[in-house]
Amino acid sequence: MDYRSKLEEFRPTKDFLVCIDSDGCVFDTMGIKQRECFTPWMIAYFGLQPVAQAARECKEFADLFSVTRGANRHITIRRILTELLPGHPLVKRRGFQVPKFPHYFAWVDDPKSVLSNDGLREAIENAPSEEARRELEHVLAWSERVNWAIREIVRGIPPFPGVREALEALRARADIVVVSQTPIEALEREWKEHRIYDYAALICGQEMGTKSEHIAATARHYPKDHVLMIGDAPGDLKAARDNGVLFYPVIPGEEEESWKRFNDEVLERFLSGTYAGDYERALIERFEAALPERPPWETGGDSR
Repeated sequence: MDYRSKLEEFRPTKDFLVCIDSDGCVFDTMGIKQRECFTPWMIAYFGLQPVAQAARECKEFADLFSVTRGANRHITIRRILTELLPGHPLVKRRGFQVPKFPHYFAWVDDPKSVLSNDGLREAIENAPSEEARRELEHVLAWSERVNWAIREIVRGIPPFPGVREALEALRARADIVVVSQTPIEALEREWKEHRIYDYAALICGQEMGTKSEHIAATARHYPKDHVLMIGDAPGDLKAARDNGVLFYPVIPGEEEESWKRFNDEVLERFLSGTYAGDYERALIERFEAALPERPPWETGGDSR
């Protein structure tokens, strides 16, 4: 299916646009997806059994409690295997050699790559060698197994309190677009399961490019100050800044308070043109302080 054509076909029906991330922002699904779906199969497929505890700590830090929270799965796997895990104290004590996946990492680093299962399949078809093909097929098998685990395990998790109220208030004045790096199938299933699918004018997942690309394609129809990105990860903030639009953070650990603040104060500020400036900056500073760059085994901080 040509998902990207949906971006090109998008047209506004309201004066404002609100882009919203899904995992960890609308739904409290980040923890269960990482701990129960991603991490066990990462350990299994990438040969990390001898240092499983360190692998778990690296995965949680990379995907839940750091500057790469919410990033594409392939970007964080690369970070874990090349940066975080080799420097973990347990790995060093045991002299464990973290497996290397050079063809996979080259694909992740290639700016032309679409970091999705379809993108992997295309890379497999165009692999320069049998070794590269086998390596990429192995990674695809892992990614498909993760999607299977998410379908089997992640269900019945409702939106955070305040989300439905916000969507209901927004839709009279703003077009709502879901901006996510989750596969589209999972996004549509979750939004339909909890009867909020109809609030969204468009649902964008990893098959449709990056979050920055999602915003660029939809926000071009509106004045910059009429576009707001709501997100819980630094990648959401970057996507907003890449496009010169406003950003509202759902702060990790303060999700319910964040949605209450949005309904009580931020929505009206956004619609009236008084959100930008000191108010927005203060919230972003608080958000950035909650997600450090370096792990606690380096800084001596709280491991959560």
